[in-house]
Amino acid sequence: MPAAAAAAISSLCFCSHNPSSQPSSSHQTNNIQLTTKPKTSLQKHPLYQPANSNLSFQFKEKILCLEIMGVDSGKALSVNPSLHSASLHSIHSIISFLQSKGIHQKDMGRIFGMCPQILTSDIKSDLIPVFNFLFHDLRVPETNFRSVINKCPRLLASSVRDQLKPALFYLQRLGFRDLKALAYQDPILLVSSVENTLIPKLDYLGELGFSRNDTVGMVLRCPTLFTFSIENNFKPKFEYFDKEMGGRLEELKEFPGYFAFSLEKRIKPRHMEVVQSGVKVPLPLMLKSTDEDFRELIRRGGR
Repeated sequence: MPAAAAAAISSLCFCSHNPSSQPSSSHQTNNIQLTTKPKTSLQKHPLYQPANSNLSFQFKEKILCLEIMGVDSGKALSVNPSLHSASLHSIHSIISFLQSKGIHQKDMGRIFGMCPQILTSDIKSDLIPVFNFLFHDLRVPETNFRSVINKCPRLLASSVRDQLKPALFYLQRLGFRDLKALAYQDPILLVSSVENTLIPKLDYLGELGFSRNDTVGMVLRCPTLFTFSIENNFKPKFEYFDKEMGGRLEELKEFPGYFAFSLEKRIKPRHMEVVQSGVKVPLPLMLKSTDEDFRELIRRGGR
């Protein structure tokens, strides 16, 4: 976040700590508290003037604070209607808490933009359990909280009891043993529904003809398979692989990363060029090679 924008947030939303006041423990970390006094900078801001005159000053100030942080206030209010009644005080408490966990102010816009529901979460019952889960279950040190949350902000909007722990348990049963990989590379799997996302993907691969051991081995080698849409990814790519390429299941079992490549931009063009050249190129080489290496591969006859 540019320095000017950061300064604007501070001047609009926060004021220096007043020694005579007694802030709550959630405010002590940053030693700042939310201002309740109107700011002339708000009244002059271009976002202030078009706002409905019936809106309260506090609501306008809340909108402006979100916008300055880089959050689309209209989208945030639409996705999370509870924001309408949330106070700036409560929003500031959440920001202060996240900062106490190592999240930078410049990260807030992206985090809240992706998950506006975090802005109305309860620190004690919603957010603290997530950080406890990261520390105790995933073995993430406190100094690395920021990198994990920035990788997957949805962690902060997920229930530990109903979502994160069941997903972790299921993944570990499948054979995911590397907690570091789950935390830093594939945390999206932890916020995926076991019943509605993870299990259906495995079942679909089984319907294609793979054994249970094959499907588990495929997702262990390529965890992103769990993130692909059955209708928009698996089905069209498998249909092309099966009917147009005449591929064998064994090839996909050994190279499940096939599903990670674009059908229109990589798979079809590369396959058509291979067919036209008359050479045989292994599936991984055909897709993983750079354009320059691929052309050289074709020139050398696939060797």
